Amino acid sequence: MSKRGWLLFLGMGVIWGVPYAMIRVAVREFDPVFVAFGRTLLGALVLLPIALYLKVLMPVLRRWRWVLVYTVVEITGPWLLIGHAETKLTSSTVGLLIAAVPLIAIVITTRMGHEHLDMRRILGLVIGFAGVTALVGLDIDVSNLGALAAIGVSVIGYALGPIIIDRKLTELPPIGVVTASLMFAAAIYLPFALWRLPSHYPSGATWSVVGLGLICTALAFVVFFALIGEVGPSRATVITYINPAVALLIGVSLLDEPLTAGMAIGFPLVILGSIIGTARARAQTKEPAPA
Repeated sequence: MSKRGWLLFLGMGVIWGVPYAMIRVAVREFDPVFVAFGRTLLGALVLLPIALYLKVLMPVLRRWRWVLVYTVVEITGPWLLIGHAETKLTSSTVGLLIAAVPLIAIVITTRMGHEHLDMRRILGLVIGFAGVTALVGLDIDVSNLGALAAIGVSVIGYALGPIIIDRKLTELPPIGVVTASLMFAAAIYLPFALWRLPSHYPSGATWSVVGLGLICTALAFVVFFALIGEVGPSRATVITYINPAVALLIGVSLLDEPLTAGMAIGFPLVILGSIIGTARARAQTKEPAPA
């Protein structure tokens, strides 16, 4: 991976490791659909003037069908489901479970014939997933299977999103795609959010939603598109091995979440899996071209 790729990779690992704690704080006071709506609305409002100034929105809207598909699988579904899951699970647990995304992405891209697997990458993915398995086996209460299923669906969506970008939207301007997606997502959430408007707005939960919208959405997606262009869709999803480390550190140190046996075993495994899983095979010179 190039120096630029590593910088983007580490930056995204931090930026998308923070949201789990913010979501956890927000859903203590707000309904998850309102949190998701506020996040997408703020992100769209920040990026819309930029997209209009650069004249990158209209070309994207001409491809609205694929943009809508991407929106549903990468934003609308996962962000709502993760919010619901965090009403039952700790932010640390959710962050670590999301580490299954690279494994699902590799399976999908391999089945499509768009990805080459070498033994080093397979080993990294297996080690990382072993960490997730340890977490689920040791930490997840059977009464929380609904929350676990919500995370499972989110993992699949997160794995499909970068593939859709790489195969169907890669030639479109990234800021235009992100802006249109956030607009679509906010519109989908709107009627449900109106029925669940908070009766009061505590500062902690409110600032968490603001942070989710400005930093973890508007800024994060622009950086993520750049990362996909640099390293490819399945390798880009390996940031989900760094995200859990950040989520775990924040959850334990700032939210007083417990450091469990599953976390203690899974944490080093997902980090090791990240290091090995992002390595490019020597024989592989470039990522497959978009179909």
